[in-house]
Amino acid sequence: MTRLDMMAIWRFIIPILIVFFLIEPVSASEEKPRVRGEAAVLIDAKTGTILYEKNADTRLYPASITKIATGIVAIESSNIKDTVKVSKEARYEEGTRVFLAEGEEVTLENLLYGLLVNSGNDAATAIAEYIDGSKEQFAIRMNEFVRDKVGVTQTHFTNPHGLPDPNHYTTARDMAFIAKYAMKNDLFRQIVSTKTKPWTGKEWKSELVNHNKLLWSYEGANGIKNGYTNAAGFTLVSSARRGDTELIGVILKASSNNELYADMTELLDYGFENFESRLVMAKGEQKSFNINQKERVFYSQEPIWLTLHKGIDPVLTVDDEGSLYVQNSPLISSSEAIATLYPVKQEQEQVPDLSELPMKIMETSAPDRKSPWTIAITGVWFLQLAFMFMLILAIRRKKKSLKRNRYYE
Repeated sequence: MTRLDMMAIWRFIIPILIVFFLIEPVSASEEKPRVRGEAAVLIDAKTGTILYEKNADTRLYPASITKIATGIVAIESSNIKDTVKVSKEARYEEGTRVFLAEGEEVTLENLLYGLLVNSGNDAATAIAEYIDGSKEQFAIRMNEFVRDKVGVTQTHFTNPHGLPDPNHYTTARDMAFIAKYAMKNDLFRQIVSTKTKPWTGKEWKSELVNHNKLLWSYEGANGIKNGYTNAAGFTLVSSARRGDTELIGVILKASSNNELYADMTELLDYGFENFESRLVMAKGEQKSFNINQKERVFYSQEPIWLTLHKGIDPVLTVDDEGSLYVQNSPLISSSEAIATLYPVKQEQEQVPDLSELPMKIMETSAPDRKSPWTIAITGVWFLQLAFMFMLILAIRRKKKSLKRNRYYE
């Protein structure tokens, strides 16, 4: 191979090497998830920060994820130890059931397990009738609850189980925040994370098996609920926790069960690989901030959590009124306060007025009421008097000695 041939080869290779080393490769984890469902949302369960969204405000049928709202409404409005008598309507409810018998008496707590673990439509109807007398009246309670307590506005329920109705709809965003609210309740959290539970009914003795497959297949999965109808397609609300970070994902109207769980896995992976929940101030914690070139100390009345890109340390600032801001996070607007802090009152240091020291030395106040300055200076004064007294005595002794010496000369 001639020298010219070698030069030609290097002219070809060198540009390739330059491109290879200078262009930064894009990590697969930084790519947005490819969710095939009609709508999707991923949020931080602590802060509500939205990490991913697709058609998040499109109204769609929820199917059985409706039962998330049914469950938390029932828990907050009734005694779970109450006994519920199953009606004929509940006994013959359509769709998935736990095979309640007409006239059977079941605790509300067991009905909640039947509702959220095994997705029993009969359990949903029995709960609604017990609390409000009918499914229709209970649906009114559900709508008021999600509007007034959760704060969502694009959801409307007409029943407690999610069977299709033109006026029964939600959005991916709304369902994420309904789930976020529900997961604050310990009993709800316990039920939706239950994989299996023995069931002993009047007509059916078996084992409830949670329909949410992620509880078996995804690290940290701890809820929440899946659903399906022909009109709604496949729906899923999932939560998972790793360390201090807990995520909630919602997918609506997927075309198949396999697609649904594959997309949710990718959605949650994206969240855990790129984001984290960070406690920036604990309850009662004090921090010093520079405001107008003056150090001021504030404390927080509640724990303050932030959702951050991994590897980012937040830069926090506070204004005169105690509003806390984050200056360097793409997830949080630098002009929007994330919390309110409260000033710590600092005791002013007492500086003595030196101009009054001579007056204080002359004062004859009680010893226990004298200031340290008075005591110190009085001590010096007494030492000076003692020295002068000793000096006078020494001079007098010297004079006497001189007189004696003259006498004996």
